[in-house]
Amino acid sequence: MKAIRFEGAGRPLNMETVPDPEPGPGWVVVDIEAAGLCHSDLHIMSGMDLGDLTVQTPLTLGHEGAGIISSVGEGVRDFVVGDRVGIALVTHPVEDALFAPGVGHDGAFAERELAHVSTLVRIPDNVTFAEAAVATDSVATAFHAVRTAGSVRRGRTVGVIGLGGLGLNGVRIAALLGATVYGVDINPATFGPAQDAGATACFQDVRRLAAQRPDVIVDFAGVASTVAAAVESVRPGGCVVLVGLGGAVAEISIAAMVMRNVRLVGSLGASKDELREVYELIASGALKPAVQEVPFAELPAAMDRLARGEVRGRLYTRPRAHLRVPAEVA
Repeated sequence: MKAIRFEGAGRPLNMETVPDPEPGPGWVVVDIEAAGLCHSDLHIMSGMDLGDLTVQTPLTLGHEGAGIISSVGEGVRDFVVGDRVGIALVTHPVEDALFAPGVGHDGAFAERELAHVSTLVRIPDNVTFAEAAVATDSVATAFHAVRTAGSVRRGRTVGVIGLGGLGLNGVRIAALLGATVYGVDINPATFGPAQDAGATACFQDVRRLAAQRPDVIVDFAGVASTVAAAVESVRPGGCVVLVGLGGAVAEISIAAMVMRNVRLVGSLGASKDELREVYELIASGALKPAVQEVPFAELPAAMDRLARGEVRGRLYTRPRAHLRVPAEVA
């Protein structure tokens, strides 16, 4: 089969022919119908230190995958050939990282992918493969950060920093939970989509949030300046949830943290149960991820676009569809 492979930090992605996967006990093969492109893939490609998550190369990247089970290994009882499934990026607990697609083992930038049965979530009939794929991280991560890590609920005021793919989902989820939401991004072109998702107003400067006295600020950018400003702009006794990995180190005011009783919480990924809840929201029509398709052969170039900050919403590709027909038709 064809796969787009990562050979090591600083090296380009290349399409290669690799052996078809064979499922061992507790594993299945999923024919990939959609795979999302994520900034975390860029972090892996740059060689960023991911802490407890160890990435061995060569590797097929892609941790946002969805498709149809085509083969099952010994001992698999709850899933059968033909099931439509999303492959969860399980990070709770962290020891499950060996099962994380595109991190602990070969991922979704391929025609087929091995998936451990513990990571599989059935896709509702009225959820598309593209929606199901990007939901495994882009939506589920935002859901966990807002609802679980940030404890957002009706009546809360929430600031969302970074209005890209995750941030827009964060805005929508916070609004669905009944919060008043304000967005922040250096690019004002993101303000319209954010307000369509439920933001009351948007700003280019994080410190503009201070006047709104937010109970929670969720930082999907994660650069030094946004983290520091968020700690100083959340209301006394409030919470800052850090999701983005845009920078390596941030200098935070200890006085602001202590004297204002601010909590700073890191948030990574989501649980399988949270992914199920996200699929239910998408199936109901309450949540609609913004997605844009790119041809599989153009995936490396699309990753470059993502790195340059030229993407709004979430890019995805369809490996099997694009390899079955000429690129100009796909």
